[in-house]
Amino acid sequence: MRRVTLIEGDGIGKEICESVIKIFEAAKVPIEWDKKPAGLECYQKHGTPLPEETLNSIKLNKVALKGPTTTPIGTGHKSVNVTIRKSLELFANVRPAKTLPGIETKFGNIDIVVIRENIEDTYGAIEHMETPDVAQTLRIITRQGSFMIHSFAFQYAKTNNRKKLTCVHKANIQKMSDGLFLNTFRELSTQYPDIETEDIIVDNLCMKLVTNPEKFDVLVLPNIFGDIVSDLCAGLVGGLGLAPSANIGKNLAVFEAVHGSAPDIAGKNIANPTAFILSSTMMLKHIGMKDYAERIERALENTLKAGIKTKDLGGNYSTTEFTQAIIKEINKNQTYIELPAKKKENEIKFFDPPAPTPSEDWQIIGIDLFIEWNNIETLPEVPKKVEKLELKMISNRGTKIYPPPVPEILMVNWYRCRYLSNQALSHQDILEFLKKITELQIKWMHIEILRKHNDKELFSKAQGE
Repeated sequence: MRRVTLIEGDGIGKEICESVIKIFEAAKVPIEWDKKPAGLECYQKHGTPLPEETLNSIKLNKVALKGPTTTPIGTGHKSVNVTIRKSLELFANVRPAKTLPGIETKFGNIDIVVIRENIEDTYGAIEHMETPDVAQTLRIITRQGSFMIHSFAFQYAKTNNRKKLTCVHKANIQKMSDGLFLNTFRELSTQYPDIETEDIIVDNLCMKLVTNPEKFDVLVLPNIFGDIVSDLCAGLVGGLGLAPSANIGKNLAVFEAVHGSAPDIAGKNIANPTAFILSSTMMLKHIGMKDYAERIERALENTLKAGIKTKDLGGNYSTTEFTQAIIKEINKNQTYIELPAKKKENEIKFFDPPAPTPSEDWQIIGIDLFIEWNNIETLPEVPKKVEKLELKMISNRGTKIYPPPVPEILMVNWYRCRYLSNQALSHQDILEFLKKITELQIKWMHIEILRKHNDKELFSKAQGE
């Protein structure tokens, strides 16, 4: 008997969890549920959306099945989903998008797997209000995080007999962050000569997914692009009500449907449990219970083929009736015996990330000084030279406005002032610079140190610079 953490979550979570519990009972799956709370209702009751006991249960059981949770928009507690992924280092999000029998769509047979980096990118939620008019989010892409998700993606493709892996990026614009993500992919690709590889810009991918989706097999993407594209792929096969997912780490895994908690239909017995059922069968395969998973999937497919669907899929069956129809299929002409869990076939190998790269030979050659200047009709009054540093450029919203001419653009009260030196600088030089700037009562928010390596500048240019 395998013990699994079960998180019902919010809204329709309890109803779809009950569906899976009954289906597992009918299929005689040797699972013991360890129910734990999380989500908005948990927050209202316990003062935290994710109690330590819930995280500890996942750590102990190594695997969890999680219902949808509600995240307040623009205020309130952070996403439970993101917190679980980060707290447990579940760095890989796996989202299959596969056409199901009996589900009519505008597209043919789709069989795409989206593998999304699950920790970094803008999901670090490192944000600041720079001025009353300007918000800033830091987008973090690391060599180590890129290595982990790409090595997982290659291993996934290899062990699941997938022939092609596509790296999705925006390295034409975000040359350093997405460039690092793409270069790491290319470096690893040399170790997998049997897998066809390619890369594609994310906007081009989106266009091709809705015109020629059969071109793609497995996609690997940074976090924010993966979040968006995986929902797009769900739309190709009928919507989020059919979209399962897995969050995978080295030793732990959490499986969940990707749709929301749908509080507007909670308790009405009309929720579609399909995505959650498919997430549960992904979980069974992960823990070596593939035979049980296939039984359930076969019964689900036969139910859909028979035209038995919930309201969101164009049917008129309730959650309970849909569940009972699947159970009927499970029991039809089948004698079940207890099946032992097996070691996963072709189990994915996890590799350690590369060690940190030293930067002792990087030279400091300047700084970007970010300031608030409220008179947007004039250029900021900053000194042209301070100690060893000379003002070379000022930009507003990423576009160069100094040296002149000043382009006719909308400007806000947030400016980047680039100071460069013709000699190597020390951190003490930077501190002396900031001391002078502060004495001049210039309202600065933060700086970025500008460096070069082997005469290559390690920072981006402004538009027009």
